Amino acid sequence: MRITDLLSVTGIDLNGHPANKAEAIDQMVALMEKTGKLNDPAEYKRKVLAREEEGTTGIGEGVAIPHAKTPAVKEAGLCAMVVKDGVDYESLDGAPTNLIFLIAAPDTDENIHLDVLGRLSVLLMDDEFRKNLIGASSPQEFLQVIDRAEGDKVAAEQAEQQAAPAATGYRVLAVTACPTGIAHTYMAAESLENTAKELGISIKVETDGSGGAKNVLTAQQIAECECIIVAADKQVEMARFDGKPVIVTKVANGINKAKELLLEATGGKVPVYHSGEKASAGEGAAFEGETESVGRKIYKHLMNGVSHMLPFVIGGGILIALAFLFDGANAGTATFGNGNPLSDFLKTVGDLAFGLMFPILAGFIAMSIGDRPAFMVGVIGGMLAKEGVAFGFEQGQFLIIHDTAKTSGFFGALFAGFLAGLIVLLLRKLFDRLPKALEGTKPVLLYPFFGILLIAAVMVFVINPPLAWFNSWLTWLLNSMGSTSRVILGIVLGGMMSIDFGGPINKAAYVFGTAAIASGQYEIMAAVMIGGMVPPLAIALATTFFRNRFTQKERNTTITNYIMGAAFITEGAIPFAAADPLHVIPPCAIGSAVAGGLSMLFGCGCRAPHGGLFVVGIMDHPLLFLLALAIGAVVGMLLLAVFKRPIKQEAAAHSK
Repeated sequence: MRITDLLSVTGIDLNGHPANKAEAIDQMVALMEKTGKLNDPAEYKRKVLAREEEGTTGIGEGVAIPHAKTPAVKEAGLCAMVVKDGVDYESLDGAPTNLIFLIAAPDTDENIHLDVLGRLSVLLMDDEFRKNLIGASSPQEFLQVIDRAEGDKVAAEQAEQQAAPAATGYRVLAVTACPTGIAHTYMAAESLENTAKELGISIKVETDGSGGAKNVLTAQQIAECECIIVAADKQVEMARFDGKPVIVTKVANGINKAKELLLEATGGKVPVYHSGEKASAGEGAAFEGETESVGRKIYKHLMNGVSHMLPFVIGGGILIALAFLFDGANAGTATFGNGNPLSDFLKTVGDLAFGLMFPILAGFIAMSIGDRPAFMVGVIGGMLAKEGVAFGFEQGQFLIIHDTAKTSGFFGALFAGFLAGLIVLLLRKLFDRLPKALEGTKPVLLYPFFGILLIAAVMVFVINPPLAWFNSWLTWLLNSMGSTSRVILGIVLGGMMSIDFGGPINKAAYVFGTAAIASGQYEIMAAVMIGGMVPPLAIALATTFFRNRFTQKERNTTITNYIMGAAFITEGAIPFAAADPLHVIPPCAIGSAVAGGLSMLFGCGCRAPHGGLFVVGIMDHPLLFLLALAIGAVVGMLLLAVFKRPIKQEAAAHSK
């Protein structure tokens, strides 16, 4: 069905003069009623208004397309109104609306209103088409403009289909992944999918999120596609892409540069990727010629370990915190946390899960560098860091000391992971000279034996002794900090959480917070968590109380940002920061710094490394934590109101 099959001369008003959006909808519904397509005009209008409450249908560029699907519609219909002077329709771009199309669809399975809505949206992207509609001198000419444009569009699509060979599958495949797998992963996937739809490119996106890989690419899809985009900040399985053109870039480019990525992917100039014995996310073609620095490679290896470590830290940390919560009667005693059967159970299981953080961290860092053979070597290195096995001098003689109170801890596990990966890479080069008959012995004998031997020697004799001393000194330093110094530390950590909203600076602060939990510095984690909660909450408050600073699309995220802030998901602030960094990042960073400093000042402590308000009940001084959070969020909101100018004033200024 074509657009002109639904639009008649009686449903076109070329001289509309509504004073506002409500009046425009009233006039459009009356126009639709005039065409005889409605059973119940009042009910239809109620449905149109209900749709507007979900989000404005003013799509921008001077166009609005209100619509409703309801039994109140007798048969599908379309009406149009030209408002030459423009009307404030709460459009997404804040500009006046000159063209309004109203769609009426009966409540059937055909979803005809969606088909027409999509076709209209595509046509209305053309400036000349909109100009011709507004300038039409009669309803008949208005219909002719639409009919001609739609005919040209259909003819072009048919010609393209006839010229192109029949295609199956998807032109482009993509994989998105971020270290935590919570927000960036899915934001990048959505951006790529939406942009591909705009460009007319078929795409399938695999998301490697916290719940595992979803929408997994099949072997047939990989074989049939033109190119694969890997937008990831951690390692993904690459061997399956052998022989296909592959672009590798950071996940942020999947969000902010989706169009450029897709155009490059379909340009036919992406080099073919060839996997060797090791397959990692760093071996594809660089996007737009960008080269992967040594620092970024280190960051990706680190984040691969951190992303796998987090579930152990979060799950174990929350169980431990609950153990203390349910054992309040023994607070201050040596049995605190194990004083009753329930607490003892929670503490035992939590300690076990939490204690695996170092081996898991080291194992997956090593695997990111040296592939599967390095995983076990890294795990052993992480265990040696956790258990405090080191070469030392005691009672007048040199010996191997096993002291869990003097471990190299988090930093030792980091070294173990990178060293294990490099050791396996070295062993691989050495063993490449062996006869092929011994190939099967490498993964089951040679790599494990020599890998464990070498990582143990390096950790016990070189890494653990100085790092154990460093950890003891760092713990002493943090414990001896005065009130002012701790507040300054809280300010710095809180601010870091709001600089890049889930990027390297944010992750550095978060990793420091989780490492501090392992050494008993719970106040640091509280400052880190509160700093990450403030940005989305500040933005949600600003979109609530200073609505004129934001577009309708931005205001539609208010509830989402309240939830994301409450759950300690900083990434809710990313779309705002990406759209207006100079006016969004400083207010959020200042609000987070204030909250982090106050959290330290109040002595708030958090044994759980994630959860936000959902774990506030198991924090030290929970009410003061909430007070610090509220103050930081309000400071951020007020600064956003100061930094961002009202949209209507800006539009007026530009028009002058």
